[in-house]
Amino acid sequence: MPPHTPVTVRALLAENDLHPSRALGQHFLTDPNTARRIVRLAELEPGDRVLEIGPGLGSLTVALADAGAHVRALELDRHLVAVLNDTVTRATPAGGTVDVVAGDALTFDVDILDGGPWACVSNLPYNVATPIVIRLLEEAPQVTRLLVMVQREVGERLAAGAGDDAYGAVSVKVAYHATARVVGVVPPTVFVPPPNTARRPRPCSVSCAPGSRTAARCCAARSARSSGIAPKRPLSPPGSHPPIGPRPST
Repeated sequence: MPPHTPVTVRALLAENDLHPSRALGQHFLTDPNTARRIVRLAELEPGDRVLEIGPGLGSLTVALADAGAHVRALELDRHLVAVLNDTVTRATPAGGTVDVVAGDALTFDVDILDGGPWACVSNLPYNVATPIVIRLLEEAPQVTRLLVMVQREVGERLAAGAGDDAYGAVSVKVAYHATARVVGVVPPTVFVPPPNTARRPRPCSVSCAPGSRTAARCCAARSARSSGIAPKRPLSPPGSHPPIGPRPST
């Protein structure tokens, strides 16, 4: 089963009488190409263990499983859990597996991530993206890399260095464990509903410095998000990030 499209996402919402929750920061990914590109950016190998936070209707989940990953999908919204289970049951991943877990990313027992190491590849809920990233870096050493989609300003804070306008306490916390880097751009149009933002989101990648206990990558974009392990390197210059999402027709 391919990742969801705008048509299938809207159909699932209608069939199950579901509505995206503003309180939970829900924006469902609807572009299969974006889902596949996020998976490629994560640099996963078949058999890798992946934590996906906020899987929603399962578009990224299916793409991860199709890449051969063993996915633990942590979903807070109880109304989505049954739909997500049905989606992954009907999917036929190439060697991957999906375990749907109902829970809160801010309070779940990190010991459920057994037999590591784990990667976190997620389209993070907008309103709790920063505390989720910080919690994983500080409390889940088995999560050794992250690729996450977040709103642009969130990613800029995660990736900011001393002297940057966005530099602050969050930047310091991230830098203690990892080096954040913006890796791409995701347009709001690949989400249902589209994020209400005047600026296009940019995914950022966070990789840990040699000797650190955690490696991670995170993406900045709330109209998009993602990440994976990489050697420590300088931040990419502004405006140099390739787009992630539908490519314009020629």
